[in-house]
Amino acid sequence: MCGIVAQYGPGDPAELEPMLDRLVHRGPDDAGTVEVGGHWLGHRRLSIVDVEGGHQPLRLPDSSALLVGNGEIYNHATLRRVLTGRTLLTRSDNEVALHLIDRDGPDALARTNGMFALVFAAQDGRFVAARDPVGIKPLYWARRGATIRFASELHAFDPDWQGAVEPFPPGCYWTPETGVRRFADSIPRVTGPVPGDPLRGARDVLIDAVDRQMMGDVPVGVFLSGGLDSSLVAAIAARHCAEQGETLQTFAVGTVDSPDVAAARRVAEHIGSDHHEIVYDARQALEALPVVVRTIESFDPALVRSAVPNYFLARETARHVKVVLTGEGADELFAGYEYMRDIHDAQTLHDELERTVDGLHNLNLQRADRVTMAHSLEARVPFLDLEVIDWAMRLPIELKVPAEGEMEKALLREAFTGWLPDDLLWRVKSQFGDGSGARGVLSEVVSEDVTDAEFEAERYEVTPPIRTKEELAYYRVWRAWLPDVDPARTLTRFATA
Repeated sequence: MCGIVAQYGPGDPAELEPMLDRLVHRGPDDAGTVEVGGHWLGHRRLSIVDVEGGHQPLRLPDSSALLVGNGEIYNHATLRRVLTGRTLLTRSDNEVALHLIDRDGPDALARTNGMFALVFAAQDGRFVAARDPVGIKPLYWARRGATIRFASELHAFDPDWQGAVEPFPPGCYWTPETGVRRFADSIPRVTGPVPGDPLRGARDVLIDAVDRQMMGDVPVGVFLSGGLDSSLVAAIAARHCAEQGETLQTFAVGTVDSPDVAAARRVAEHIGSDHHEIVYDARQALEALPVVVRTIESFDPALVRSAVPNYFLARETARHVKVVLTGEGADELFAGYEYMRDIHDAQTLHDELERTVDGLHNLNLQRADRVTMAHSLEARVPFLDLEVIDWAMRLPIELKVPAEGEMEKALLREAFTGWLPDDLLWRVKSQFGDGSGARGVLSEVVSEDVTDAEFEAERYEVTPPIRTKEELAYYRVWRAWLPDVDPARTLTRFATA
């Protein structure tokens, strides 16, 4: 996990070093820069795979092409075996992307399974920027004349560049010859239903994804909210660790009486993890609020509320591990949101699930990435492994829609019968910001700082307009931090505040 900055075309490299310095939190272990083929690549490294040898920019043996990457390619061992005749200099998973692009072109990135943002440049002038199909890892870009700059976070860009910044599209690459081209979809376009028993299939595909994402040369923990999704990830990861003779570390956060903390504690006891609890109060939440809004680079109330406890959680977790698994993505794949119960047409619901998965990169994944990387912690999302997405989106819709009086995600619950106590396996869902106590701590107090007159005067500064006093309070912090960024170009906001 890292931070990257890159430039295509002419420009003063002295302006790029400060951009990279603003991303030091994403990679405190190492830094590297290079000018190649008239371009510039910069990298801040959080060392996870090949800790000793994986310095970036990664290079071909003759240094004719180089690459900086942020993220992980989980099937790198398989890809190494097909790179016959190529000499790889490190064990870094990102190095396979360098060789794939150099040998077969950027369309070869379709063979990867991972989360990444990367930039490739060669002495002969070739240049490629790319982002993983779901957009799990962030990448932004901005063009001024013949020059294009890339960076992992919005605030890395200088103020005079911020007005041109946009998110780089997931599943795409850019070259000067082709422009933006799609190499993979967030939803694999595979036809036909899932084969075999759906319960066994759900269990196998998620176990495989968790096992795959436990890779690395450093300890891996789990964010454990006590809800279904993170509890299943933790249960699988705990078995994986036990097979290696190790004990999984789990981490929970909430206010003193929050239901998430109590549920997570019971899950941890059941799976035998080394469990850590982080408790915060209203004063701490309010004090952290400006930092959190700046960190997640968003003012959407739902994101902010969930980011505050996540921020405390990541800060403590980073003291123990460098990598953490989370439960992000399950609701989008298995129709876990309450409003989805009201969608009765199968095709309409399928389309809505696709829409929510496609939008994750600018919402929950943005929050998950920023709060963890603020503390030099890598977050991985097994439910958004490409093989899990492929399987889940081919699952018949009727297996995702709960009948009247039934709970959401029943298929997942039934598939993992026996992995958790029944009352936890069938626990009623609560949104993380609610279950951890953040909504009660923040919403009313923050809204009190905005008068009716101020709300009416300021809410139309953005499109669509600010919806609540709470959102306006967060927007004020965001605007002071990123004064020249256009939120209409860079942000997505939830349908309700």
